[in-house]
Formats: sequence, C-alpha cells, structure tokens
Amino acid sequence: MRHILCMKWGTKYEAYYVNKLYAMARRHLSGEFRFVCLTDDAAGIRKEVECFPIPRLDIRPEAAGVRDRAWRKLTTLSRDLPDVYGLHGQALFLDLDIVVVGSLDDFFTEPGEFVIIKDYRRPWRVTGNSSVYRFTIGAHADVLDHFRSHETALREQFRNEQTYLSDYVHKQGKLSYWPSAWCPSFKYHGIPVWPTNYWQPPFVPEGARVVIFHGECNPPDALAGRRNRRFRFIRPARWVAEHWKE
Repeated sequence: MRHILCMKWGTKYEAYYVNKLYAMARRHLSGEFRFVCLTDDAAGIRKEVECFPIPRLDIRPEAAGVRDRAWRKLTTLSRDLPDVYGLHGQALFLDLDIVVVGSLDDFFTEPGEFVIIKDYRRPWRVTGNSSVYRFTIGAHADVLDHFRSHETALREQFRNEQTYLSDYVHKQGKLSYWPSAWCPSFKYHGIPVWPTNYWQPPFVPEGARVVIFHGECNPPDALAGRRNRRFRFIRPARWVAEHWKE
C-alpha cells in the first residue's frame, strides 16, 4: 500500500493546507493510495484524509523566541504507525507548504531505502531537505529511538530534525536523494534573477514535480507577490493558483 503522509500541529497551518495537499496528491498520483495526516487537531480536514494523533515525543520545548525546529517530524518514523495505527507499506512524506505540479508516481518507484531532497545551498553536505522523503513505514524507528535516548546532546549537535535525520540515516548507508529537477526550491530556482524579478513573474522550474517553499514565503504569499525580507521583490506567482487548490 502507498501512503501520502503529512503532519499538522499547532496554529501555523490551517486545515485547508491539508485539504489542498490531498487534492494535489489525488490529481497527481495514479491508482489507489491512503492519505494520512498526523495531527493534534483534525477539525476542518476533509473526510478523505485519515487523521491520527501525532505519536508522543516528550522533549523540552524550544527556548522563548526560538522557532520550531520540527523535531516532531521524527515521529513519522515511530513504531506507532504500523503497531498502533495499522499502517504498512511505503510512505511519501510531504510538507504542507509545498505545491505539487507534476506526477508523484515515480516517487514511489525511485530506488533507495530512504530518499530525500538534496540540500540546496551546500550540496557537499549529506543534509537533506525533509519537505519530501520516502521510506518504509516502521523500518526506521531506530532513528526516533536514538533521538529520544540522546535528546540533549543531539539538539546541541544538530540545528533541526532534518540535519539529524540525514546524518543518522547516511551513516547507516541508507540515504539517497531525489533527481535534482524533481523538487526545486521556489526561492532559489523559481524567481527570476535580479533585476528581471521586477518585471518577470516567478515560474515553475523545468522538470519540477513538487515546488518547495521554505524560508521567505509560503504558497499564498507567493501567489500575492509577498516576501518576508526587505528588498527582495517578486511579482505574483500566478501559477500557484493553477495547482494549489481543492
């Protein structure tokens, strides 16, 4: 069984992010699959989505003013998914703030035990971007177990969950990466270079399947032509409306 897996916690993303992600997956993934959301609040999520509680991760909260380092995402590897929720097979994890623009079929057939996006800015590192990764449900529970047993030291060593996750799986010889064209960054690959960004709109990079929004804006910001840093202008990315919809 194939699964599309996502997570929603706290108040950063509303239910419509999950609903739109489901709709994009349904349009771009052929055949049958289960769409699963691990969440602390299922209100407003469409009925086609199977919602389960986020497995417990009893760790100290971030210091005041420090943004969420997404350690909860490690619970996607929990034994609760097969043992408690009855989920078995392959899972393709997708962040909520992405836009699917092409077929997802090949994400389930690409060779590899744990496949993730290669780091955009520092390609010499093993670090992956965990906006899109695929794994066998329950097969990597040791990643979470190790984190739980060494939380303090690991949070001092690693900046966030994706740096720890990539390092741990890489040391096991199980980490591999998607073809570079499949998961481009909107920020790095979809905005015309200066100064053409003032008169040319953002675009979908050639070969893209999933466009990743990280750092400066999310899909509705891009659609409206907003960035959260001064002097970084973009025109409205009208292509977002064609894909990011229910």
